[in-house]
Amino acid sequence: MKVLMAVDDSGFAEDLLQAVVAGIRHENTEVLVLHVLQPIDTVPPPEMAQGYAPELEDEKLPARALVERIAAELHKSGFTAQTAVRIGDIANTILDQAAEWRADLIAVGSHGQRSIHDFLLGSVAESVARRAGCSVTIVRKPLSK
Repeated sequence: MKVLMAVDDSGFAEDLLQAVVAGIRHENTEVLVLHVLQPIDTVPPPEMAQGYAPELEDEKLPARALVERIAAELHKSGFTAQTAVRIGDIANTILDQAAEWRADLIAVGSHGQRSIHDFLLGSVAESVARRAGCSVTIVRKPLSK
């Protein structure tokens, strides 16, 4: 089984990790831990290369650290895990990466970083669930007690 685990730094990454570890057998399961950095403008001008987003340079190192940390935890639990950091529209990039990697399952948190963009266009989780070519698991953050 191939699981694409889409993480961000909103606090859901730990809950998502725990859900994957608890709910999926690690035998014969590969996990791709993906973090997507969204540029200010998702459609670059024609003179710029696709994925060129200089405003995100400072975010690449923390993003890499996040996916590496999650992959290390997956390894400790017996999973085979690899990592990726991509630049683009978050939902579209998750869907494209899942199709390219031939994921059997996409695991996402129910809420990521909130912005006016999310409010106007809907959540990433909803968009991924509606448009994915494979199964999608949406993990909710436990309610505070």
